[in-house]
Amino acid sequence: MIFALIALLCLGMSVGLRTQVQAGTLLKPNIWAEPGSAITSGSPVTIWCQGTLKALEFHVDKKGRTVPCDRQKPLNRDKTKFLITRMTGHTAARYCCYYQRPSGWSEHTDPLLVVTGVYSRPYLSALPSPVVTSGGNMTLLCNSQEGCDRFILTRKGEHRTPWILDSQRHPGGNSQALFPMGSMTPSYRWMFRCYGYYRNTTQMWSHPSDALELLVAGAADTISPSQNTSDPKSAYHPQYYTVGNLIRMGMAGVILVILGVLLFQAHHSSRGTCDAARR
Repeated sequence: MIFALIALLCLGMSVGLRTQVQAGTLLKPNIWAEPGSAITSGSPVTIWCQGTLKALEFHVDKKGRTVPCDRQKPLNRDKTKFLITRMTGHTAARYCCYYQRPSGWSEHTDPLLVVTGVYSRPYLSALPSPVVTSGGNMTLLCNSQEGCDRFILTRKGEHRTPWILDSQRHPGGNSQALFPMGSMTPSYRWMFRCYGYYRNTTQMWSHPSDALELLVAGAADTISPSQNTSDPKSAYHPQYYTVGNLIRMGMAGVILVILGVLLFQAHHSSRGTCDAARR
């Protein structure tokens, strides 16, 4: 009786797992793009999709479409790549991928890829100034003549989700967004860019703004160790080095003259002794 209950329990667990797999609960694949997920308009891009072993086929979809735009067999057991030779407004999309195994289909990845350079670049500035004391507050202003609906603020070296804000329209046609930065600290390098886009085409961004570097002043750790550990004596009155070198060179010259005189006297004395012996 006990063995029968164990067998029924195992059968129920296997049926449950099989049902989940058929419902699309295989592990979500990894997706990434080379050279990056933000591609300049007109440039090529390669989308990589990596699943698990025994994957039979990979599909890549554009967000919002029900039919896959491409499918590939695995290149080396668990991953494959999809090449887009030229990113344009037509090929620009948020792409996702998924894979098939004998037991069913995996979940879809999160959407990836945007194309930049579709619209003119916005202007990024700092209020009240790009220089602030440690602990001070600052606001970044992203302004565009395109009238974009939204703005995205990115920070160099940071891989978390960027800041996204709806824009505010002005009577002149420009649009802008204010990004409050809060209290500034010198722990990191603050280098920012912003982009603009429209709600109905979230995959198409403007050119990036010029980079804006924020300077946090008044903090000791903004000086590199090589600059902050120098000996104050060695940095004070550098002309003392020149005087000391001249003194050393003069003493060396005097010693050489004395040695020369001694050698001359010794040589002259030996010649006199030889002449006396011959006589």
